[in-house]
Order: sequence, then C-alpha cells, then structure tokens
Amino acid sequence: MRWAIVDTWTMARRDFARWARQPGPLVVALLFPVLVLLMFGYLFGGAMVVPGGGDYREFLMPGMFALTMLFGIETTMVAVSTDAARGITDRFRSMPMAPSAVVAGRTVSDLVNSALGLAVMVGCGVLVGWRAHGGAGAAAGAIALLLLFRFAVLCLGVYLGLMVHGPESVVAVQILVWPVGFLASTFVPPETMPGWLGAAAEWNPLSPTVSAVRELFGNPGATGDSWIAQHAALMAIVWPVLLVAVFAPLAVRRYHRLAR
Repeated sequence: MRWAIVDTWTMARRDFARWARQPGPLVVALLFPVLVLLMFGYLFGGAMVVPGGGDYREFLMPGMFALTMLFGIETTMVAVSTDAARGITDRFRSMPMAPSAVVAGRTVSDLVNSALGLAVMVGCGVLVGWRAHGGAGAAAGAIALLLLFRFAVLCLGVYLGLMVHGPESVVAVQILVWPVGFLASTFVPPETMPGWLGAAAEWNPLSPTVSAVRELFGNPGATGDSWIAQHAALMAIVWPVLLVAVFAPLAVRRYHRLAR
C-alpha cells in the first residue's frame, strides 16, 4: 500500500509538470465553462423563469458547477488515450510500479485540476451576483458532493480513455457529453419538460447532484414529485459511489489487459 501511494503521487506529479510546461490547454479548459456561464446567464437568462420564483443566475450556478465537473471527462480521456496510443502506458506497465498507480495518479491530478476549475467558477459566480445562502457547513457539503461526482466521472473517463483506439475516437464520446449535460436539471427544471423527457432528466446522474447542491447553497430550485427528485441528496451520493464501484475496477482491469 505504501509503494502504491508513492507511485500514485509520482504519476500525479508527472501531470503537474506537464501543466507547468504547457499551460495553454489547462487555461482553455478553465475558461470554457466561464464562456458557457456567460452565454446562458446573460444571453438566454433574461428569458428564463424559475418555477416558484428566484433569480435565474442563482438557479443556474449550481448547475454550472456540476456541468464543469462533467465536462472534465473529455480532458481525462484525451490524456489517457494519447498515452496509450504513444506507447507511454506500455512503458509504465513494464516498470516495477503498482498497477493501480497509472489510473490513480491520473485521477488525483485531474481531481486537483477540477478543484481549481471549481474555484474559478465560484469566483465567476460571485462576480455575476450568485451567493451561497446556506452557511459555511452547507457550502462545504455542496463542494464535497461536486468533487465526489467529479471523482466518479474521472473513473469513467480513465476507463473510456483506455478502451478507445487513439485520441481520434474520443470525438465520438465528446459528442455524447453534451446531451448528458443538457438533459438534466442543469439549465431548466425537469418539470418544465414533456413527461417522458423530464423523467429521463431526473434519472440522469447529474440531476441529483445539481438539485442537492442547489439546496445546500440555498439557491432557488424546483423540486418534482417523483421519488428521485424527493431524494436528491441521497442519490447525489449513491450515483457517484455506484459509478466508482463499477468503473474504477474496470479501468484497472483494462490497464492490465492493454497488450492482449
């Protein structure tokens, strides 16, 4: 266990060093959610009405926090698939290191990146008028739920990055990220959608995290009558834990089988 932790930290430091040498992609990844926020907050926000009342930007910000955690899956997939395509992952497999270190190291570094991106989004939210009204403890709980969801997305991203054949194949998965991010309670309440579409949005793993974060931050949000809408806080934990339980072992197993 001790060597596994040391190897994981070594792999994470590799990614930190890459960011220091090539900060461009990191800066773009941090600023892209800000662009989406400004577009929806100011371009479309004036036409949005929150059921039950409330400022739309305060309704929007928790959704944008969660969406930022989801969008990071693309960066993870590209990095993992690029290492595999260039033979770097095979070189790691030939070294005397813990088999889980490559997967865990990438997860740790991207989680740090996500925390930085979340801090940027919180700062932008404050600038556009968003405020957390639930107190420091509730705000800390909301941040923890967001990072838990991000951790689950990272496990999925590492697995998919090891499964696809080269960085070009990532484009197909990137196209699917947008429907998943938009078919949720991110920008509008599911109650405003047609019945079947609203049900699909409520069962999207992203929606419970968004709803729970809105509640913890004390921001306006609509609560549906379905079971999952009434238990958003519970499902905001269950969904990520389930994703980690499934895809973390699959990612390590796939790493073992890369040469087969």
